[in-house]
Amino acid sequence: MKSAQHLLDEYGESHQHPLNKKIHWICVPLIMLSFVALLSLLPLNIAILNQYPIINHWGFALVVFASIYYFFLSIPLFAGMISVSALMLFGVNLLASLPFSLWKTATAIFVVAWIGQFYGHKIEGKKPSFLKDVQFLLIGPLWLLSKLYRRYGITY
Repeated sequence: MKSAQHLLDEYGESHQHPLNKKIHWICVPLIMLSFVALLSLLPLNIAILNQYPIINHWGFALVVFASIYYFFLSIPLFAGMISVSALMLFGVNLLASLPFSLWKTATAIFVVAWIGQFYGHKIEGKKPSFLKDVQFLLIGPLWLLSKLYRRYGITY
């Protein structure tokens, strides 16, 4: 497995343009939120979790599996992503409480955010990293978090 820093550096190679970076600060969290929201509509149907519907869905499973991946990359980044993931799950509950159907709201956010991402990469002049390696879909949120860590002097 490549190191966290290697993956972050590789991801950063196609994210140099200032506008593309700004677009990513908006669109990556929105994509993460909308994807978890869409997956939250698919129940896991695990009997032991039936009394906890807030976690008995594929959105929560994605958060758990991504967290395991982050744990093996970097424990400090994993810790930060746990907080980010909790915020995302809270955001899914907020979206679900809106007077619109969750699948329509999440789909609209997902589509608009991806349009923004591809526009940012058009400005950048480089293809999105995930087209080279699908694991970069998980590195995008980590890349943003690593920027915050550096800003506040947190080592990872």
